Amino acid sequence: MKISPPKPSRAGLLAAALAAAFAIAPAAHAQKTVKLGVIMPLSGPNAAFGNTSLNGIKLAVEEFNAKGGVKSLGGAKIELVIADIPQPNAAAATTQRLISQERVSGVIGSFVSSVTIAASEVTERAGVPLITFAFADEITGRGYKNIFQVSPKGSVVGRAQFDYALALSKQAGDSVKKIAILYEDTAYGTAQARGLRDGAKAAGVEVVLDEAYPLGITDATPLVNKVRGSGAQMVFPVSYLNDSLLIIRTMRQQNITAPMIGGAAGYIIPDFKKGLGEYAENVLSIATANYDMAPAIGARYKAKYGAYMPHDALIFGAATEAMMHAVDQAKSDDPAKVRDALAKIKYCDGIAKGIPAGCVQFDPTGAALGALPVMVQWRGNELVTVYPANIAKGKVAWGADKTK
Repeated sequence: MKISPPKPSRAGLLAAALAAAFAIAPAAHAQKTVKLGVIMPLSGPNAAFGNTSLNGIKLAVEEFNAKGGVKSLGGAKIELVIADIPQPNAAAATTQRLISQERVSGVIGSFVSSVTIAASEVTERAGVPLITFAFADEITGRGYKNIFQVSPKGSVVGRAQFDYALALSKQAGDSVKKIAILYEDTAYGTAQARGLRDGAKAAGVEVVLDEAYPLGITDATPLVNKVRGSGAQMVFPVSYLNDSLLIIRTMRQQNITAPMIGGAAGYIIPDFKKGLGEYAENVLSIATANYDMAPAIGARYKAKYGAYMPHDALIFGAATEAMMHAVDQAKSDDPAKVRDALAKIKYCDGIAKGIPAGCVQFDPTGAALGALPVMVQWRGNELVTVYPANIAKGKVAWGADKTK
């Protein structure tokens, strides 16, 4: 006769179920993830910038997760939800999807000002924080509460682009009276050109050529012919990669020897040197950071991605760290609480040590506090910080043209 085991009582079953639930609860909590959205052009003409920016973001997340993740949430890991936005017209719908479907706690990106402006309309309405490296002044000039700009404003970058170049020219004994400004007619180019004009006006320097052009030109000869005819003693082009390659190559080929001071963007990424070869030598550019100011961070990036760490990767890495630490300080993945923590943050560790300000923090409008551009110059395959003097890593080669 087979004897069946006694049936457990109802009370016993309930106790067992509760014990099991409590046993798995800590593990489930520890495995929780916090989603952060990334909007970036990963295809199209600005893909080179988008991918290096994404590399900086990924490096920050990998290092944060490896150190224990969001400790206030039981070690929750940061998960990136990445969206390719090559054109501004897709920014609003894509950002809305990240918020409504993916339930992200915050959004990171984009360096393209027009994309960020469009995306910020959505994040502002939804109450979701958006942290960006984009330059345009209006990004944090609209009274929005959920937008945070880690980089200096475009007009500040443009003013530094002029002021630093003028200071370097005076050190070299040059008397500069005339300059040319060439800029793409986007939010980024327009804001930076405004700063260049302001600097020239304050210094009593004449802008003999002030030329906007459409993004994505196929022939720079008409622009360069205007530069040649203007008598400019310094040339300030503001453009992304393809346009920067065309402008500098055409100027070099026409033996224009006036110092060329680029407006960041296309002038300071590895593909600039790859595309121009010896024509890149001694080209100057403004930048918001440079990897030679943070050798250990730059070495980690190069070991992982096989190239030096451009300023967009540095700044986006620092921005991502700030967002993740805001989640930790908020002790929540609620976007409103993350936003409040981000507004009060002063993050001075990790990749943030490699930006000129040394910390990520914001004023009441969301603009970066202490953000300081630097001047860099191409030397072989490397970018060297040459100004301001107190943080320079090398001396400027002013007006030296190795290609003649």
